[in-house]
Amino acid sequence: MAAGKLRDLSQPMDVHLLDATVAAFYGTGSKEERTAADHILRDLQSNPDMWLQVVHILSNAQNLNTKFFALQVLEGVIKYRWNALPVEQRDGMKNYISEVIVKLSSDEISFRRERLYVSKLNIILVQILKHEWPARWRSFIPDLVAAAKTSETICENCMAILKLLSEEVFDFSRGEMTQQKIKELKQSLNSEFQLIHELCLYVLSASQRAELIRATLATLHAFLSWIPLGYIFESPLLETLLKFFPVPAYRNLTLQCLTEVAALSFGDFYNMQYVKMYSIFMAQLQAILPCNTNFLDAYGNGTSEEQAFIQNLALFFTSFYKSHIRVLESSQDNINLLLIGLEYLINISYVDDTEVFKVCLDYWNSLVLELFEAHHNIDNPAAAANMMGLQMPILAVMVDGHGSQLMQRRQLYASPMSKLRQLMICRMAKPEEVLIVEDENGNIVRETMKDNDVLVQYKIMRETLIYLSHLDHEDTEKQMLKKLNKQLGGEDWTWNNLNTLCWAIGSISGSMVEEQENRFLVMVIRDLLNLCEITKGKDNKAVIASNIMYVVGQYPRFLRAHWKFLKTVVNKLFEFMHETHPGVQDMACDTFLKIVQKCKRKFVIVQVGENEPFVSELLTTLPTTIADLEPHQIHSFYESVGNMIQAEPDPHKRDEYLQRLMELPNQKWAEIIGKARQSVDFLKDPDVIRAVLNILQTNTSVASSLGTYFLPQITLIFLDMLNVYRMYSELISSSIAQGGPYASRTSIVKLLRSVKRETLKLIETFLDKAEDQPHIGKQFVPPMMDPVLGDYARNLPDARESEVLSLFATIINKYKGAMIEDVPRIFEAVFQCTLEMITKNFEDYPEHRLKFFSLLRAIATHCFPALIRLSSDQLKLVMDSIIWAFRHTERNIAETGLNLLVEMLKNFQATEFCNQFFRTYFVKIEQEIFAVLTDTFHKPGFKLHVLVLQQLFALVESGMLTEPLWDAATVPYPYPNNAMYIREYTIRLLSSSFPNMTAAEVTQFVNGLVESRNDLSAFKNHIRDFLIQSKEFSAQDNKDLYAEEAAAQRERERQRMLSIPGLIAPNEIQDEMVDS
Repeated sequence: MAAGKLRDLSQPMDVHLLDATVAAFYGTGSKEERTAADHILRDLQSNPDMWLQVVHILSNAQNLNTKFFALQVLEGVIKYRWNALPVEQRDGMKNYISEVIVKLSSDEISFRRERLYVSKLNIILVQILKHEWPARWRSFIPDLVAAAKTSETICENCMAILKLLSEEVFDFSRGEMTQQKIKELKQSLNSEFQLIHELCLYVLSASQRAELIRATLATLHAFLSWIPLGYIFESPLLETLLKFFPVPAYRNLTLQCLTEVAALSFGDFYNMQYVKMYSIFMAQLQAILPCNTNFLDAYGNGTSEEQAFIQNLALFFTSFYKSHIRVLESSQDNINLLLIGLEYLINISYVDDTEVFKVCLDYWNSLVLELFEAHHNIDNPAAAANMMGLQMPILAVMVDGHGSQLMQRRQLYASPMSKLRQLMICRMAKPEEVLIVEDENGNIVRETMKDNDVLVQYKIMRETLIYLSHLDHEDTEKQMLKKLNKQLGGEDWTWNNLNTLCWAIGSISGSMVEEQENRFLVMVIRDLLNLCEITKGKDNKAVIASNIMYVVGQYPRFLRAHWKFLKTVVNKLFEFMHETHPGVQDMACDTFLKIVQKCKRKFVIVQVGENEPFVSELLTTLPTTIADLEPHQIHSFYESVGNMIQAEPDPHKRDEYLQRLMELPNQKWAEIIGKARQSVDFLKDPDVIRAVLNILQTNTSVASSLGTYFLPQITLIFLDMLNVYRMYSELISSSIAQGGPYASRTSIVKLLRSVKRETLKLIETFLDKAEDQPHIGKQFVPPMMDPVLGDYARNLPDARESEVLSLFATIINKYKGAMIEDVPRIFEAVFQCTLEMITKNFEDYPEHRLKFFSLLRAIATHCFPALIRLSSDQLKLVMDSIIWAFRHTERNIAETGLNLLVEMLKNFQATEFCNQFFRTYFVKIEQEIFAVLTDTFHKPGFKLHVLVLQQLFALVESGMLTEPLWDAATVPYPYPNNAMYIREYTIRLLSSSFPNMTAAEVTQFVNGLVESRNDLSAFKNHIRDFLIQSKEFSAQDNKDLYAEEAAAQRERERQRMLSIPGLIAPNEIQDEMVDS
């Protein structure tokens, strides 16, 4: 009854009843009442006429939540339907909102009491402004300023509105408004700023009200980043701000304003004003907070205001120096103030707060980079000349003048840089390779979760320290060795001190010249090994062990040049492999793998003073070395030895080493297979299944490092392995058939499936890593057809392994066209049955989904002729499954589907079936792509959506399609050509999907697509603007629409890093490191 009354919007609503409904929804009623209230409110919200009741509700509601509900309805209308409303309705709403705001904010009591409500009304007003101003509400700023002068509370609220407006236009506009609209609003704000500026200065000079002054400073803070500069430097604004800085109540807000001014950079015109501002500021700052304060304690014990002040101080210094540090280098007085400021910043950098440290670190990184680049170019005069645009002959004169200037600059910063090295070494973040950490109870344990923030911080700190090391190798080395000596002497010994020092030592690998690095490392490794000997206690030894492993893992160049050290280090790692302290064995195995990958040749040649290569000695003692390791560590160990064997050039020796390496697993395998031949039941014992799994995993590890050379070993076990696969598969099927769906979750079935998966993984790893030799494919693929493919087709859905799909995708990617004959067989076995599994919904069988589309993509890329031979029903299945894939909200699946579609479109254009294919699918694809392009769940696919549409529009305009794309039976009007038809069709499609857009806007968009079809970036920008204009993409994160530009920027950065010694860690450089 009540619900029906509320839903009837033909007469003014019973607001009292609505209040009660909202109250019930927010929890005063029972669960049933809440649910009922929820239904009513949702219905009201979706009713297009509901907004006409908003004024009536706002005027009469008692409950604040009811008012918020009404404003929410109104906000939806403003965002999506405002321009379609009649003028009188728009003006009525605009005036009503303005009046309510003025009424509530003109009186101190109501303004404080209704604070939340007024804030929400301000937001609504700004949303209206985005449509109305400047074109339809020219007098807005003058009206606002005039109202502000009538009362201090109205003035305070006007400041809040101006701040919101500035933020909407300058901070949140990307992806919210079209480029044109943003430009228009910025110009309006700039041209009308005179009035706002006068109002702010007037308040700051005349008002005594703390709230109003605070609101004004906050508004100024929002405006300072973009207003015309004359308003800052040619008016009393800066002096006024500096007057407020010493006052505790306004200190933080003023500092934020000064930081905005400090961050502006636009040539040298106002340099003198900047110097003056900086010197007044520094004088005031030293009075408030002397430079020798212990910032670490001050921050730790400070109130939240004081902590914010220290953080703001860091922001001020870093912003000022980023833009204007050169100005301060001009005279001795300024230099003194600059050095004091840098001292402040170094002291603040010791504060134990991630955010504060991030701000400081970011600046140190950019300063050190700038100093390094100048220094790098002195050492390389041609580059310096080049940077300055000079030719070689003038060089001699130039370098002296310019070089001495650079040398002076380097000397000027020598002392702060030395202090900065100390800071970096003390606070070095933990690198990814270190697995041993201190938990909150002070125990040394194995790390369980990677902390991404720490890894990002490590990356920046490492880069900074490398630049610092390049600037002065001696000082870097001296500081590190001095700190290490203190560790040895025990005066400075703590876990953290040793950790940060060793992480710092490891992180500068590659930045020193080789002989200096050798000298330095000999001392470091010797000292660390001594420290390990003399220190007592399990935990202490574990910490030192982890540091030794990290440091040696970072310096492959040194180890390659010093066999004795390399051998000592590897033997030390073998010792650590017996150390059961959490994390030590893992780290020993990881470090061993890392070192072997970079020094593998050293282990297969006979070194001076040795009787046999190290690898041979290792294989003899292998059983004892791995005695205490867990299975996963043993697999890693086997992979490492596989890497050594791979470096052996003599095939006979290589096969002999491989045979010795695989002796243990092969004995076990032969024993299991032998017993199985006598009685198949032996293979059903869980312990035996585990043993089989372990043997296969060991084989996979070795296959991954040996590649083609693994052939003799896999040949040995291949056919037996397929028999075990077939048998386990039948066991699984019969268990599931008898035990129903739950059987697939029992531990025994899970174990059996692990063996099947590992078998597939082993074959896939070997075929993937083996060199492209067709005979290997011919040897291994046919025997798998029945045991693997046939088994997949025969099995129940729950017993099908998704790895079968990825194995055949790998095979097709590897052997390409040679597999064309086998495609129909593969298709028959996996296509229909997998599709049935994955098209019931978007959730089941996630692994099968992705791998299925990867297989399909491999076929489309390398065996396209096989797809053309499909019947039209089968092709329809393929196309439906592709459309189905890119509709998927799971990003990888949608992306694979789109990539596949791009390949299909390209390939079909080149065949004689072009007309036939596009007549069937052109319109369907276009419609489906527009559907995902304009819904917000598929934003990450933006780049590929654009690519598909561009292909379609380019194709239809090229005239290649000679047969009509429309169906003559349903389209009565014969179009002159396909291009005209598609244009009309697209306009109809979009007009019906976006009723809020006018026919002219849609037509303009479609014409724009046709015009920009041959220029991808123009085409993409055109679509971006359309998405924003259609209001589908608003108030959300739109970074995915700009993802491609971000990727190009990352690649440029990597190329820059490659040019500086040490910047890319030795283990990240993809080379066969020269270790002859």
